[in-house]
Amino acid sequence: MTQTEVFSRAADREWTATPDGNRRRVLVHTDELMVVEFGFEKGGVGALHSHPHVQASYIAEGRFEVTIDGRTETLAMGDSFIVPSNLVHGVRALEAGRLVDSFTPHRADFI
Repeated sequence: MTQTEVFSRAADREWTATPDGNRRRVLVHTDELMVVEFGFEKGGVGALHSHPHVQASYIAEGRFEVTIDGRTETLAMGDSFIVPSNLVHGVRALEAGRLVDSFTPHRADFI
């Protein structure tokens, strides 16, 4: 996607396998902001990690155990969470589901 594109259709975006066995597709991005959809099977884990980007996540489908900075909560479809820069975080899918994550600035490693 170029800097001038402002519309994106999910059907035009390809899923990519993630190192932890899940899948993701970059939906839209600029240098300042990125939206990425992640798909998980039941039991799928987004391993604990950190990054300098601020992350906001929306649970589009399913239930997840979400850990941020050592605190764990169970969240379900319609819930959301935010991860400040550099905090250790991860998820575990309690059932098949999807997360829609926004990152600022964009994750160059996902492009």
